[in-house]
Parts: sequence; structure tokens; C-alpha cells
Amino acid sequence: MSEAVIEVVVVDDDYRVATVHAGFVDRVPGFRVVGMAHSAAEARRVIDEKRPHLVLMDIYLPDGDGLDVVRDLAAEAHAPSVIVVSAAKDVESIRTALRLGAVHYISKPFGFAALVERLIAFQRTLGEIAALPEESTQDDIDRLFGALRPPEPAVRPRVPSMAPTVKLVFDRIAHSGVDGASAAQVAAEAGISRATAQRYLSQLEQSGHIVLTLRYGSTGRPEHVYTTPAARLVR
Repeated sequence: MSEAVIEVVVVDDDYRVATVHAGFVDRVPGFRVVGMAHSAAEARRVIDEKRPHLVLMDIYLPDGDGLDVVRDLAAEAHAPSVIVVSAAKDVESIRTALRLGAVHYISKPFGFAALVERLIAFQRTLGEIAALPEESTQDDIDRLFGALRPPEPAVRPRVPSMAPTVKLVFDRIAHSGVDGASAAQVAAEAGISRATAQRYLSQLEQSGHIVLTLRYGSTGRPEHVYTTPAARLVR
């Protein structure tokens, strides 16, 4: 199963956020987005039509609660697995998601690195399930449940050990404070091309040195804005 493509449906009430999350998923080898939905009714229809292996489920939907959709899915014979992705941080939502069998719960906003860790953990778990013998031991069971946990964060390299241009890009983000900076702003301030800035920003985000969030204007697509994890904590 670990070599098969894991098909995913992304559910979010905001079309722009759903598109960003779908882009995250499609960047992970072995995963493919097969549908998006922006309401509870549309989620039920798309999931029934596409029969995905995994659903990224928002909670706050315009016509209902995403956890009610999860509850309905759980009653089906071939229910997909669910990762809840929501701004809801209340205990009741978290407790309900656990009770309904969600494999993970990610609070929004989040960056690519946070999602990819959980997708890879889910992919690894499917591989462990496929490899289980007919009669499993407790060690087999412990390994299976442990596979769902994202790996412990690796020790990150100290900023001074970065290549000069990478450190220059990181410094631009660090100096931007809680407001953050876009790729265009970093490129202008660092004196490099936007494509170069974007490449190094992606490397820094995937390594956990910076965090990607979305800044919404009155119209159009949301702007990708980067901050350091420390700056995000003081918001």
C-alpha cells in the first residue's frame, strides 16, 4: 500500500485555503488530490463520488459542522481516514475528533512542513497495516500505532551555519517581525531574484526555520507571508 497513490479530498469553506492545502498535498510523493469541497453537503457528495483514502476535513462549514460529516462517514463500510484541519481549538472539538477516529488534528494556519509530517506518518501506517501477519503480536500492534505519530523533530542546523544567501533570506524574515514578509519583499530587500528568494524560502520552511501563513486582501488570491516560529507565537 505504501507504493500506491493515496487519494485525498480537501474540505474547507474557503476556496483559497482549500487550494493552498491541496497544493501542499500534491507536493508530497504518493499523494494526489482527487477533489475539493467547500460545504458539508458538497463534502458528502464529493467523498461519495471519489471514494478517497483520506479526507482533510475543516470543521466550520457554511451549512454544518465538518465533524458531523465525519460522523456520517464513520458509519459507512469503506469510510476514508480523516485528518481534521481547523481553526477550532476548543476541547470539545478535539475530544469529538478523537472519539470519531480522526488520525490527526492540525490547527490552522499551518505550513507545509506540519502537514507533510502527518501525511508521511499516515502513509507509513498504511504500509505497516499491509505488512501485518495474520496473527499479530503486541510488538506489531505497538509499531502500528506508533507509526501514526510524526517523527520527533530533527536537530536543526544553527542559523550561522547556513549558506550565505540562505542566511540572507532568513535574516530578512527574522527582521520582518510579526508582520512577516513575502517572497517579493525578501527579493527586493536582499537584492536577489524572486525565483531565488522563493526557492530558499521553501527550503527554510520545509526545514522548520520559518513558517508559511496566508495574508488576505480585499480581493484576489491570498498572499504567502513568511515569519519565524518565534514571531508567530507573539501574535
